[in-house]
Amino acid sequence: MTFQYALVEREGPLTIVTLNRPQARNALNSEAHAELADIFDAFAADPDQWVAILTGAGDKAFCAGQDLAALADGAVLRPPPRGFGGLSSRFDLNKPIIAAVNGIAFGGGFELALACDIVVALETAKFALPEPKVGLAALGGGIERLPREIGLKRAMGMMLTGKPVSATEGLHLGFVNEVVAEDVMGAARRWAQDILVCSPMSVRATKEAVLRGLDTPLEVSAETVWTYAAMVEMLASQDAAEGPKAFTEKRAADWRGR
Repeated sequence: MTFQYALVEREGPLTIVTLNRPQARNALNSEAHAELADIFDAFAADPDQWVAILTGAGDKAFCAGQDLAALADGAVLRPPPRGFGGLSSRFDLNKPIIAAVNGIAFGGGFELALACDIVVALETAKFALPEPKVGLAALGGGIERLPREIGLKRAMGMMLTGKPVSATEGLHLGFVNEVVAEDVMGAARRWAQDILVCSPMSVRATKEAVLRGLDTPLEVSAETVWTYAAMVEMLASQDAAEGPKAFTEKRAADWRGR
């Protein structure tokens, strides 16, 4: 499919989504939100797509957040389908997504990165939730996710001031996995390939279990993890038999995702 505000490429089981409004630093308007919701719906539903990378067009920005120019022209601010960029409220997606942050990630752009499972950033990238500076709040998941990822006081320091932090600071704080001097997409593809050598069913079961267990007492999670949908499906799958067989035969596993 062809989209106006995003580019979608598929490389085998890898989907690459590029926010494509470089003239607006990839800020998202209502049409872009709707397109991205459709894109991630299709990714979630396609059994042949196992991992996604999300990045921004151009060399200035990953995503500058909500299109404030549209709001200034009278557009109504409302929660977009499935959250900011069609992703930040997609809590049922068990497939991993990697953010390749190639520039500024401000406001909703930072919230998009926080909604991803792995964040790779150029050393020149910057992250911020500056909504209080424009009379708004980080309602695309930032208020909820950032304190969980870096702790209350550090998150408050960022959210109450709106001050940006560098990619290296993000690495030290814990919301960035890797900082690179160049070729952020190459680094993101490397992370993707490391995931793709694993069983996709095991990856999905692991992601679901980790996220559901975050706010669950350990003794409860240890019992209920066996009943999670992706875990049940994985344990009953052909891949669960293929993995040990490939290991004993000293060969690469032939994952079928079923």
